[in-house]
Amino acid sequence: MGSGFLDKGYEPSGIEEKWYKHWLDNGFFKAEDKSDKNSFSIVIPPPNVTGVLHMGHALNNVIQDIMCRYRRLLGVNVLWMPGTDHAGIATQNVVERDLAAKGQTRDQLGREEFIKQVWKWREKSGGAIINQLKRLGASCDWDRERFTMDEGLSDAVRKVFVRLYKEGLIYEGQYIINWCPRCKTALADLEVEYEEEDAYLYYIRYPFVNKKQGLTVATTRPETMFGDTAVAVNPDDERFKELEEKEVMLPLTDRIIPIIKDDYVDTQFGTGALKVTPAHDPNDFHLGEKHGLQKLKVIGDDGLMLDGAGQFKGLDRFECRKRAVEVLTEQGLLVKKEPLKHSVGNCYRCRTVVEPIISKQWFVKVAPLAKKASDAVHNGRTRIIPDNWSKTYFEWMDNIRDWCISRQIWWGHRIPVWKCPACKEVIVEEIDPTQCPACGSKEIAQETDVLDTWFSSALWPFSTMGWPENTDLLKTFYPTNVLVTGFDILFFWVARMMMMGTHFMDEVPFDDVYIHALVRDEHGKKMSKSKGNVIDPLKVIDEYGADAFRFTLAAFAAQGRDVKMSESRVEGYRHFVNKLWNASRFALMHITAKDTQIEYKKLNLAEKWILSRCAYTSLAVKEGIENYKFNEAASAAYQFIWHEFCDWFLETAKPALYEKEGVQRRDCARSVLSKVLEDILIMVHPFMPFVTEEIYHILPATKGSVMAACFPYNEKEYKTNRNKAVEKEMAFVFDLISGIRNIRSEMNIQPSMKIKVLAHTMDEKEKISIAENKSIIVNLATLESLYFCEADNIPSSSASSVTGNTICFVLLEGVVDFDKEIKRLEKELDKNTKELLTVQKRLHNESFLEKAPEEVIQKVRGQHSDLEEKNNKLKKNLERIQEMK
Repeated sequence: MGSGFLDKGYEPSGIEEKWYKHWLDNGFFKAEDKSDKNSFSIVIPPPNVTGVLHMGHALNNVIQDIMCRYRRLLGVNVLWMPGTDHAGIATQNVVERDLAAKGQTRDQLGREEFIKQVWKWREKSGGAIINQLKRLGASCDWDRERFTMDEGLSDAVRKVFVRLYKEGLIYEGQYIINWCPRCKTALADLEVEYEEEDAYLYYIRYPFVNKKQGLTVATTRPETMFGDTAVAVNPDDERFKELEEKEVMLPLTDRIIPIIKDDYVDTQFGTGALKVTPAHDPNDFHLGEKHGLQKLKVIGDDGLMLDGAGQFKGLDRFECRKRAVEVLTEQGLLVKKEPLKHSVGNCYRCRTVVEPIISKQWFVKVAPLAKKASDAVHNGRTRIIPDNWSKTYFEWMDNIRDWCISRQIWWGHRIPVWKCPACKEVIVEEIDPTQCPACGSKEIAQETDVLDTWFSSALWPFSTMGWPENTDLLKTFYPTNVLVTGFDILFFWVARMMMMGTHFMDEVPFDDVYIHALVRDEHGKKMSKSKGNVIDPLKVIDEYGADAFRFTLAAFAAQGRDVKMSESRVEGYRHFVNKLWNASRFALMHITAKDTQIEYKKLNLAEKWILSRCAYTSLAVKEGIENYKFNEAASAAYQFIWHEFCDWFLETAKPALYEKEGVQRRDCARSVLSKVLEDILIMVHPFMPFVTEEIYHILPATKGSVMAACFPYNEKEYKTNRNKAVEKEMAFVFDLISGIRNIRSEMNIQPSMKIKVLAHTMDEKEKISIAENKSIIVNLATLESLYFCEADNIPSSSASSVTGNTICFVLLEGVVDFDKEIKRLEKELDKNTKELLTVQKRLHNESFLEKAPEEVIQKVRGQHSDLEEKNNKLKKNLERIQEMK
């Protein structure tokens, strides 16, 4: 039971810190390993241990938190499993930068000491994003927090590697990979970020062996030509139908390479002749495999040219490009060069241009795993929401390539492979071997590479729950109910979890995958530091509070539509938080602990109506959350609280609450107000946990935390309270009041001035409704009197509004000074017309329409529409007043 008192204003910071500590101290986020309750589980997409909270994290975690808090209100046993990813390359780079500042390198330290330094950094600085998630209100079971390098997870990783190897699904082989010459490691496709750059398309003539004529190829990377092992043409290309030559001379070298024919070659690109460089281009690699071509590596791991580059050996690859083009020009082999815009891949950590390189790496043969993961979505065991992402998922899975899982760094899960130099035996075991099982040599050496970060992340849904042990936690919560993620890692992470889950658990890792959209700026542009349009979630929370920020994200989280975020929108929802606070503050002035029993037979129309609308809203919030339509749930709550509860119901209840209608009416109003306010706090708690907890604790009739309350929707109560006939009648009354209010506004009648209204209707139901709710109409429309009249008894100086079959006449004689009002309207019309002409002039200016950004043009068009509408209204009102005069 609360104190019944709220401060005048809501100050988020102290309240947020207080209640988060309270929730933690009292174990409200904890899941039970074994329980008779229904279970619900989510594993958090583990943020990088180097990460800081950004808008994508915020949206992702707010959605998860809404679902978890909602399920707890249903009495469900909820596990929200938190954790962080060791983020191999990113973390190693951070620690290397720290070492560089001290004048040290990892090579000087050695592998073992360097790993110790990374662990020290992780213990000191690696938990920043977890604390930031707590600021957001994330209700994870923090006692279960996992890290992808935890001992238990490391055991799971090793077990999976060994089993896949022994099943023939892991192998070592030559393959084309993304290579960062700066980080000196392979990169996953996701770790390559593409940017459009200005470049050239170079047309180079490859002479026939007789030195006459030749084939001209087009390339953006002349430095790779030294690795060419063929030139390919399309057999259906008319230009090469009569080609008799079988070979060409490779320019700037003394090598002769074959001309091959393959329908892969795009006849529309360049000259139709394609240089084939199997060691430095992913597509050429596959072409080389198909035709048995040599794979000649001419760019080293450090980005410098190798022996095959001849006179250019030792040059940086880009310097080689420049010098090679100069020599080609001198020898008359550069036919031409054309400016070109094309995408260039950069390392996501250091921004170095990535080099496709042939390399010996470890791979997972994923086709057999992908089929099971694909079938699981085809047959509905896992749903992808929105469904349009299923098509993308299937396209990836149907065209999947073997997965390169080795990385040439030190921080990560070291590959559990040992090799014997004496007999070349390869040893792959869960427990570190001490000698070669084949020859007994103790000189065995472990693989120096580590596993791709995604390898351990792929096991996240079950490794975090104790697998390979069959723990109670695993039995209770696997498979998880939903994964919330962005579309950018649908393949790189989600698909791999599906593959590992179906293979090792014989069960999908999650029932649903909800793909949320991107958070963009208010103009729909992608946020980036270079554009200066990044919004920092922590600063927004500091300024407006976590509840307003969370509600904003939820309100705009429509399926398949990007979230347009601006601080002004968060400020708007801070007003909503304040509205709820002030409404609660008013309610607490009237309700007591005794006001819990509703006497339904004694309720008036407005009280029945608010209970019906509350029942409807609780169902709408429930369905919105359960169907991943968070914006619809938030919108239903907002509409109900702001407009129906605050704007209408509280106003209708005030006479009774202030005992102007007797004690019995007062008690009815109090009991309904107490019930509805409590329901509101519970149903919006998943969206706004802090303010709802603060108010809930102060309500006189509640006990304990709002987190332990029951969600207000239940079928029995819904049937009791939902009454569509009551809602229809109340809507008529409110529309009638709104019609009178609109006249007051249009005629510039002061809000405090009481006016006389006559109502005329032939509809008996409407007449009874007006009579029974006369006190509400008089109070909310600020009337001096309200009477029924006949059609032939209407004063000429009146303004009318129509609601249903009823006409209301507002008597203006003595209320409006017609001459004064005519002058006011003429002056306002003149001002508005000038503004309208100015805007019209801009919209007829061709230069403005050509040069202005689209969002600016749309804004001006919106202004034009508003001004035009206002002009029409002013003219109409002026005509009405002139007629009355």
